[in-house]
Amino acid sequence: MADVEILTFGCRLNTYESEIIRQNALSAGLTGSVIVNTCAVTAEAERQARQSIRKARREHPRATIIVTGCSAQIDPQGYAAMPEVDVVLGNDEKLRSDSFLPAAMSAQKIRVHDAAAMVGTAGQLVDGFDGRARAFVQVQNGCDHRCTFCIIPFARGPSRSIPIGAIADQARRLCAAGYAEIVLTGVDITSYGADLPGRPPLGQLVRRLLGAVPELPRLRLSSLDPAEIDDDLWALIADEPRLMPHLHLSLQAGDDLILKRMKRRHSRRDAIEFADRARRARPDIVLGADFIAGFPTETDAMFDNTLRLVADCGLSLLHVFPFSPRPGTPAARMPQLPRQVRRDRAAMLRQAGFDALGSTLSRHLGRTAKILVESPSTGRTEHNLPVQFDTPQPPATIVPSQLVAIAAQQLVARPLHRRAL
Repeated sequence: MADVEILTFGCRLNTYESEIIRQNALSAGLTGSVIVNTCAVTAEAERQARQSIRKARREHPRATIIVTGCSAQIDPQGYAAMPEVDVVLGNDEKLRSDSFLPAAMSAQKIRVHDAAAMVGTAGQLVDGFDGRARAFVQVQNGCDHRCTFCIIPFARGPSRSIPIGAIADQARRLCAAGYAEIVLTGVDITSYGADLPGRPPLGQLVRRLLGAVPELPRLRLSSLDPAEIDDDLWALIADEPRLMPHLHLSLQAGDDLILKRMKRRHSRRDAIEFADRARRARPDIVLGADFIAGFPTETDAMFDNTLRLVADCGLSLLHVFPFSPRPGTPAARMPQLPRQVRRDRAAMLRQAGFDALGSTLSRHLGRTAKILVESPSTGRTEHNLPVQFDTPQPPATIVPSQLVAIAAQQLVARPLHRRAL
């Protein structure tokens, strides 16, 4: 192989950073390499990364295999011990072009600095996202909270925000490249601004960004902490049509004792009040959430509280994970539930999400929507609902359509202007 192949696992932030890695690696003259950008959120994510590393070596026996990302940051020795791996880079090192220079490649097998010492986050510019219709813009990195189940603060370091000017520059660049929708991403974006002069909150960032980049048609937010929504953001949710009517919440559980043991900062009642306020601000809004099923000490009654929260908050788009103990976290030392119990509860939560999504799709049936085309046959509405087209459409465009049917948990869209490939 003569080029650089990047395998990305995990979150939108990793997707964004993989594009920076690609640019830096190419500018350093790196060729014949596979770079694996790992995730550490679950044991399954780590298993998939290791499996992909072994597969990459089988398919590219002469390639240089570089492993980076959160899992590599936390366990560099473990990845370095894999016979398939040539170099291990930390989360800080992976974003520097000099890390990929030939001299650096041969100098040390492991180059991973302490995440706690990470300072600042450069507003690096990317030109696009290969094969994606929407673009991601990093606004923040790291996390200052210590949820008992989460290893990410140890992989990403403290919370650091990118100045608004640099974010606007990146958004303009992506709009000029033809992207019609941008997603603001980070590890904990609702903590945005606390480390910047004047402490501008996320709502101020969004307002100033939309003002500075009037050519941006659609702006979307990645996962939000319901404990940190500022008043300016609430006002934008109500009044700003370019801010998409879809919010995704980091809820994790719906039982107060489990939330306390997770060291979350919201209660069950807080989650319900958030959903109620969001619907008062924007009645058509669609809400999604992350959940962890089978957290240590969770009883059947506690799980039922989480299951009922799907309906109590009117959630439609769920990301569900069976609890995965992360070594070094407090939750890993708590009494664990049997793996099958965790899997069964995750399946029940996913079914609740499946049913809720079906009801939401039914409510949107017959409406018109402006759909971002992700592939010739699929896309997403403003509400982030999945769509399939009845005729092929040009990717990365926004197509006004009539929602005429439901098939396989997707809306079927008939473009109003019948523009086809």
